[in-house]
Amino acid sequence: MHRVRYKSSVSLEQLDEFDEVVDVRSPAEFAIDHVPGAVNCPVLGNEERARVGTVYKQVSPFEARKMGAALVAKNVAHHIETHFASRDPRWKPLIYCWRGGKRSGAMTLVLREIGWDAASLEGGYQSYRRAMLIQLDTLPAQLNYRVVCGPTGSGKSRLLLKLAARGAQVLDLETLASHRGSVLGDLPGAPQPAQKMFESLVWSALRGFDPARPVFVEAESRRIGALRVPEALLGCMRKASYVRIEAPAAERVRFLIEEYRHFLVEPAWLKTQLCRLTALHSKATIERWIAWIDAEAWQDLVGDLLATHYDPAYLRSMRNNYPGLADATLLNARRLDDAGFEESASSLLDAVLLHARN
Repeated sequence: MHRVRYKSSVSLEQLDEFDEVVDVRSPAEFAIDHVPGAVNCPVLGNEERARVGTVYKQVSPFEARKMGAALVAKNVAHHIETHFASRDPRWKPLIYCWRGGKRSGAMTLVLREIGWDAASLEGGYQSYRRAMLIQLDTLPAQLNYRVVCGPTGSGKSRLLLKLAARGAQVLDLETLASHRGSVLGDLPGAPQPAQKMFESLVWSALRGFDPARPVFVEAESRRIGALRVPEALLGCMRKASYVRIEAPAAERVRFLIEEYRHFLVEPAWLKTQLCRLTALHSKATIERWIAWIDAEAWQDLVGDLLATHYDPAYLRSMRNNYPGLADATLLNARRLDDAGFEESASSLLDAVLLHARN
């Protein structure tokens, strides 16, 4: 089939027409936000970019451009010899920098001279960011959500994993946010992304869904850890159809001890986190929790945390944010283990299919 050659600059709408998206900004810029799935092949590293900027301000623009050109040439050569070395002649990369200027232009020019059908993103990252935010406001309303609700320890995240494994469309906001959405929600060794990166990840997930099929998502408040859920998405979730999980209290305690065992081996950290709740609970309550940590009385601790803190907070949040919960589809989860989640996922998908037929 004849291969269409692209002009040297394209818009965001053509993003999916390329084999690879290459971000040539510095690693520091890339870490804050980037097009999801892009690879970082900087033409100027963090320190190099700072040095060029200093020369530009303190010496002259000419000397800065001369220094920058030498560094860019060296770095582009390195990427050709390493990351791009195995790319065949039909490889089609999309290149972008901050504004679609010199950095992406230099990389695109060299790659096109080699013979690759490279193009730069018109307007660079700034153009991407503007277009992405516009779409992030409009995409949520195009989808049909099933919002999974349930108190802490009812296995909502595990249920979403089982649904995804069965081919259902799942928007796992807590995974995208690297946080479980509570005072003990930090994931070991996985810091949360920047707010801009979180928004990009949500946008990328939404644009990949089929509007003709339901999207399962866990009920969330405005924040997941330090990150804000996009307002348009949150508004659509609150007006969607709900699924309410009910599980025995003892099973929830057992499940949470298993799921959060990594925190139980760090008692000092756990104490610090619980002490952050002093504005919500009495000194006596906090001291009781600390004493149970020292005694490794995990069932007592988790059971009391659910009854005293998490369950009341959940009920308040649901009343404020998801007022239609009383009409939700009920899912009785008697077992919060692998077999139980398989059963729950199967039951939920059957219920959704039956509803669609009716």
